[in-house]
Amino acid sequence: MSNDRDVPEREDFTKTRRETMPIASVKKMVEAAKAEIDNISPQEAARRAAEDGALIVDIRDVREMQREGAIPGAMHAPRGMLEFWVSPDSPYTKEIFGEDREFVLCCAGGMRSALSAKTLKDMGMEKISHIETGFGGWQADDMPIESYEEWKANRVK
Repeated sequence: MSNDRDVPEREDFTKTRRETMPIASVKKMVEAAKAEIDNISPQEAARRAAEDGALIVDIRDVREMQREGAIPGAMHAPRGMLEFWVSPDSPYTKEIFGEDREFVLCCAGGMRSALSAKTLKDMGMEKISHIETGFGGWQADDMPIESYEEWKANRVK
């Protein structure tokens, strides 16, 4: 303290948060989540939906869906609302998440869906998986895609 008001010099404030509190690596978080959840291919997700009644839940932002299209028959659950829609004591609960069926999460590349599947598993959901390669893998594997407008007209609410 070198001034009259006992205020620390500016250099005392120069440490960034990353220097004082390390930030966890999202890649490591995704790897850890994937070790505890069911990681499936787009083909397996389609099979489970068609044969076992699983519901594919697209957690991408609506703007991603508008831009890239959607998986036919999928439900949209925005990533920011997912836990609130699943939790039975939330004012935002969606009854569909209380059904006795598997929920297959999908995001753009498999990272958000892995973290989300792990979170839902931690919340107590037993039948939860995710498409490991995400919507990008769905597209690359030439799986069926609808335009956003087509999907919206036929969507699961």
